[in-house]
Amino acid sequence: MKRSYYLKAAGTYFLRMVTLLLAVSIISFVLVSFSPVDPVQQYVGAVPNVSMEQREKIAEYWGLNDPPLERFFAWGSSILRGDFGVSLLYRRPVIEIIGEKFATSLALMITAWLLSGILGFALGCLMGAFSGRWPDKILKKLCLTMCSIPTFWIGIVFLMFFSVTLGWFPMSMSVPMGVPAAEVTIWQRIHHLILPAFTLSFLSFAGVALHTREKLVDVLESDYVLFAKARGESGWSILKRHGLRNILLPAVTMQFGSFSELFGGSVLAETVFSYPGLGAAAAAAGMGSDVPLLLGITLFSALFVFVGNLLADIIYRIVDPQIREGRSK
Repeated sequence: MKRSYYLKAAGTYFLRMVTLLLAVSIISFVLVSFSPVDPVQQYVGAVPNVSMEQREKIAEYWGLNDPPLERFFAWGSSILRGDFGVSLLYRRPVIEIIGEKFATSLALMITAWLLSGILGFALGCLMGAFSGRWPDKILKKLCLTMCSIPTFWIGIVFLMFFSVTLGWFPMSMSVPMGVPAAEVTIWQRIHHLILPAFTLSFLSFAGVALHTREKLVDVLESDYVLFAKARGESGWSILKRHGLRNILLPAVTMQFGSFSELFGGSVLAETVFSYPGLGAAAAAAGMGSDVPLLLGITLFSALFVFVGNLLADIIYRIVDPQIREGRSK
């Protein structure tokens, strides 16, 4: 019974993933096709020796003169074979660039994700425990203000204050400039990682805190908590036995659901700090009309967000056995 349930669930998730990637592929290809930028001109750049005949040969080689539907199927069949094309900016296969840049961005996104989850959950519990009192009022106003601050703006402020004024952190890059990659220490990488990670964590940590606060306030105002207080339980005991247990699942769901925000925010954070990750590559591909790289990163980002939501659902079922048992029945 359970085996058939898990097989059915796996088939459902696979079908959703295929549908998502197909929809993203169609929408992305249509938007790129209607772009007014000439990809041939972006490829040859400002080279004056390229004749019109050579431009026509490049366009014919890329299939730009073919109908859009035919170009889409040709691009889709290449994707299915694992060929994402060659980047116009880097002059290298797109799949290699995505793997290289994602390895750099992964450390940044994981650090920011952990910071936003831990700080947001702790701050939300603190606000919920002091609901209606001055710590809650101050922290709530602070979180509401942080939710309205753009990522690039807070990144520039951090850069000017901590890097330019105080000189505590480097201004850009993920490693020191002029140092060979083999000689870069782990502490140097962490030193370059701290400021972009804090900037990126600001994107979701205030939202996690406010969401956790509201859930905790609802729990603390419930009937069974009032009954626990009548029995003489202390505030810490109530928070530990009833509060944390009931707000953990919504916090986990929201935290894993923030993968899309982290990926989108990494584009701005990496651009501000010149951090050579996948977000900076996506921004460069968009500005430079690098169509193969832009489409490849778009598909990869959709898959990344889908996996994040899938992990949230799996962990949700592991943490709450009632959901797993109910769905299996």
